[in-house]
Amino acid sequence: MELSCVEISEKALIQNLRTFRKLIGKDVVLAPTVKANAYGHGLIECARIFEKHARPDDPFGRGADYLCVNAMYEAKALRDAGIKIPILIIGYTPLSDLENVVKMKDVEMIIYNIETLQKLQGLQKFGIHLKIETGNHRQGIRISDIPAFAKILKQHPNIELKGISTHFANLEDRVNHQYALYQLKEFNKAIHILESEGFAPHFHHCANTAATILMPEAYFNFVRVGIGAYGLWPSDKTEMAAKRAGIDITLKPALTWKTIVAQIKDVQKDSLIGYGCTYQMPKNGRIAVLPIGYYDGFVRLLSNRGYVLIRGKKAPVIGRVCMNMVMADISHIPDVKLEDEVVLIGKQGKECITAEQMAELSHTINYEVTTRINERIPRIIKN
Repeated sequence: MELSCVEISEKALIQNLRTFRKLIGKDVVLAPTVKANAYGHGLIECARIFEKHARPDDPFGRGADYLCVNAMYEAKALRDAGIKIPILIIGYTPLSDLENVVKMKDVEMIIYNIETLQKLQGLQKFGIHLKIETGNHRQGIRISDIPAFAKILKQHPNIELKGISTHFANLEDRVNHQYALYQLKEFNKAIHILESEGFAPHFHHCANTAATILMPEAYFNFVRVGIGAYGLWPSDKTEMAAKRAGIDITLKPALTWKTIVAQIKDVQKDSLIGYGCTYQMPKNGRIAVLPIGYYDGFVRLLSNRGYVLIRGKKAPVIGRVCMNMVMADISHIPDVKLEDEVVLIGKQGKECITAEQMAELSHTINYEVTTRINERIPRIIKN
């Protein structure tokens, strides 16, 4: 028996892909992002499901066409696992790793440094996507620098410009999307400049989950769906904006995080619980010790704030979250037994703990809640 596991619903993943496919249509490339261990859901496990349903004749309808990863090691892990679907590396690849990336089949890379372009000179034919700076001020080429990149590309036909991309800065954080529209205008300007330099990259892409839901004009012919592929909304504002716009879609969370009861003990009134003695029992009761802690991704900020589900009831976290243990008050839950199932995220009985609820309690976002679940914890696919 595992001390903790993450269960992933294949049905939910496919339902989410079908939702996005319905939005974008059959002619737009659907590229789920599986970086950061598939947002904590399991890199290999989710990629296999996305690839499994990539066939046009699949009864679920065509799923993923590409997969997006952050780094070379993720692309290598996918290829080593026998996953053959095309991959786009959207993060930084060190110059020393470029030759290894070029050797991988059907792997392309986003670039935004002249040095990377120069290092690719003389290597075998390789597909790249230029990342354009339109206002996020992370990765990206300034629009004024596009001619310099074009000059190098003209001199080195082994470098195939397959795509041009950018990324929105605040689409998830606003109901008003004026800044995103400004970025879209800048992106279109960059496309025209590239065309004037004699380049017409096939793929144009800037749509993340929020843009895929809210901005059809940002689809172009390639969308990079992130957290939405796993059934989570990028933010409550995105969900609110969708409802206001009459966009009726349902995203189905795919992840359930579980552990077990490792010990049950009776405690007396006024007993002090855990490190720092931060919690005092208000009356005689019982507690359950759970073999999960901040090392596993159940963060310390949930100390005396969070809760878990045991036998279909909410059990408050009491005392400080330890590195490998959590204590929960089960005084109100009868018949709890050793090694009973405990749900940290997900449903049990009529109760549910969402990633968003856990995020609010720990002052963060749902992205961080799922991605910080330790990779050593098994990901188990459920139908």
